[in-house]
Amino acid sequence: MTYETGARVLFSCDGFGGYGAIGGALFDDECANHDFHEGEALRYFANIVSSFSARVLAAIEKLSGLPVEVVAPSHGLIWRKDPGRIISLYKKWAGYAGGTAETGITLVYGSMYGNTEKMMNAVSRGISSVGVPLQIFDAARTHPSYILSSLWENSGVVVGAPTYEVRLFPPVAQVLHAAALKHVVNKKAAYFGSFGWSGGALQEMKKLVEPLKWNVTEAFEFNGCPRPEDLRKGEELGRRFADLIKRSG
Repeated sequence: MTYETGARVLFSCDGFGGYGAIGGALFDDECANHDFHEGEALRYFANIVSSFSARVLAAIEKLSGLPVEVVAPSHGLIWRKDPGRIISLYKKWAGYAGGTAETGITLVYGSMYGNTEKMMNAVSRGISSVGVPLQIFDAARTHPSYILSSLWENSGVVVGAPTYEVRLFPPVAQVLHAAALKHVVNKKAAYFGSFGWSGGALQEMKKLVEPLKWNVTEAFEFNGCPRPEDLRKGEELGRRFADLIKRSG
């Protein structure tokens, strides 16, 4: 980074950057939608910077005695009204690497014929009944970069995926591979999914998340199209898991 002493501008390169179309507003005080840009800054952090969280915290510590009036990263908004805001957000997000995270659940699912999607709706009803914040992503239709930011932020993960050729449905497996690449660690997790002539998805899911130290507390597999009793079990699973996340938070 480069610090200009006259105007007290921190040219921070990749640090404190964000995604998102600028939309005519280069500066934070010109921005009409801060929630959007802060969300895009989190997505940038999770995809670009998260693997270096310890270095982020060390860099912020070095800045602690420096009067910074403008943060000018290479990507995203330039922060001149409230430069401390983006620094504090990066400090919070980097802290998630140590295992702490927000009380919330990311539900990532994929469905080939609609059977796992039916169960997803039941599981999400159970989660919602407890009042825990929930974000749902269809892995076959959502770019993994958006899912990674949610995984990074939330303490709970629910994976819904059918068995595909004795393995985890590929779009969901791709998301878990990305989570491993970005060191999304120490999550509480649950799994549900359908199978036909054999299972296998659950075993691969556990294998993928084991190095990340995810604690898989719930798992439910069902054959083919879920029956009413299966859907009741799925809703109960969601409720139990949400209770766990709420108590842990």
